[in-house]
Amino acid sequence: MKPGESSLAAGAPLLDVRGLRVAFAGKPVVHGVDFRIAAGEKFALVGESGSGKTVTALSLLRLVQNAELSGSARLFDAGRAQDGRDLLSIPERELRGIRGKEIAMIFQEPMTALNALYSVGDQIAEVLQLHEGLPARAAQEAAVQLLADTGIPEPARRARALPHQLSGGQRQRAMIAMALACRPRLLLADEPTTALDVTVRAQILELLAELQRKYGMAVLLITHDLNLVRHFADRVAVMEQGHIVEHGPVATVFEAPQHPYTRKLIDSHPTRDVTPAPARPDAAPILSATGLRVSYPVPRPGFAGWFGKGEFVAVQGAEFRIAPGETLGVVGESGSGKSTLALAALGLLRFQGALKVEGQGWGQGQASDLALRRAMQVVFQDPFSSLSPRMTVEQIVGEGLLVHAPELKASDRRARALQALADVGLTEAQFPALLDRYPHEFSGGQRQRLAIARALIVDPRLLVLDEPTSALDVTIQKQVLGLLQRLQRERGLSYLLITHDVEVIRAMAHQVIVMKDGAILESGPVDRVLDAPEHPYTQKLVAAAQLA
Repeated sequence: MKPGESSLAAGAPLLDVRGLRVAFAGKPVVHGVDFRIAAGEKFALVGESGSGKTVTALSLLRLVQNAELSGSARLFDAGRAQDGRDLLSIPERELRGIRGKEIAMIFQEPMTALNALYSVGDQIAEVLQLHEGLPARAAQEAAVQLLADTGIPEPARRARALPHQLSGGQRQRAMIAMALACRPRLLLADEPTTALDVTVRAQILELLAELQRKYGMAVLLITHDLNLVRHFADRVAVMEQGHIVEHGPVATVFEAPQHPYTRKLIDSHPTRDVTPAPARPDAAPILSATGLRVSYPVPRPGFAGWFGKGEFVAVQGAEFRIAPGETLGVVGESGSGKSTLALAALGLLRFQGALKVEGQGWGQGQASDLALRRAMQVVFQDPFSSLSPRMTVEQIVGEGLLVHAPELKASDRRARALQALADVGLTEAQFPALLDRYPHEFSGGQRQRLAIARALIVDPRLLVLDEPTSALDVTIQKQVLGLLQRLQRERGLSYLLITHDVEVIRAMAHQVIVMKDGAILESGPVDRVLDAPEHPYTQKLVAAAQLA
């Protein structure tokens, strides 16, 4: 038997959690949850942000600072006492021997979980030296093999790379390699695919399933993505506000959910509720582009770099038009050029070719550009980082009026801010002293509503939506998409929707363009492109969306 391989037969108990309670300063956040994981089983813990699922997983290894833990979490091993080792009460020194060796963890964001100052090979080798006692050379060779097992191309070269030199999918594969270094019996996977593109997400999901079968380990999957659970897990437990409200085999829970919260999660996939596409193809477009090209100077390798810089083309030859009241979806993986296209459309990047907003181009003069900026507003991906933590809601939402309507009195700006907030579903009845609050006092979905109100207050004709729901839970995502659909119907807004989520495109867009490596590979009405894709890359995106 190899080191770290499970000595328990598949189906035998591996982890038994009873009455687990987690509190901070006396306030409970996990309320006596119970669950069991068998050897070789894929078990999913699903729920929205704040439900307690990640705290539950981290508490099993006592990785939550200042947490007050009670209950038991017994890890069984045929070579130990029959009642197993209680992870919540064994000495810290003994627990350090379990972390990484018998129970390993994949964190949600590999860029922050990996040490930016060390190569990924060194970080994997460190685990092998610490837990397996391998000499440095052997550990480095094993690290390269582990990277190869996860499908990273050129593993020897990638092992010498720092984390920032790898793509998001490669960093996640490196994290998986590190977690599997000692062949753990239980793998805790905390949202392992949330930050990844849809095609990479499908690849990581298939990789985890393959490695789970190969090593016979159990997996505790922490996620809010029910579609991922449906394709990966054997059993599932649903958490709400620190309680497990439903559990059972995946097929049973999904086909006949018993708890209202489970039914709410299952029903929270994006739904299409948009007006038909504008009927007049000859109508003047809100935004149009012809031969749009965006490039950046880059250093040349070797001696050539002494005599000038090279060129990286981020967007090449893009052409599109957005009619009044229409949504154009732009879909593609990270690095495809879709966000660069959006920044160029906003006049924030230099470009070549023709790009016009309501018939006018950027750079025609300060007054002209200011009018275009009023007609065209943007909502960013992460509302927490796009809203200043030092400004009140009144200052954030009303800021645009100071620029575009400086003649308004303070009382008028305040009234307009309240109206914009009411339009997105935020009122003083719900939030007393609403205008005097700060962004940190709101949830993620409420902060995104603040960002939308900030954009709407100047009465724009078009909104650029840059991944507006990717940072949100599924139920909040559905609410925000419903809000955007309602605003489009009521105001006749046009949207330029940037996303990697095919289902969001299907729910929101009239037209869609598919981008890869800066080029538009396919475009047309959303039903034709997504239901009958012609380009192999589009077919790959649609297939990956169904799997992940």
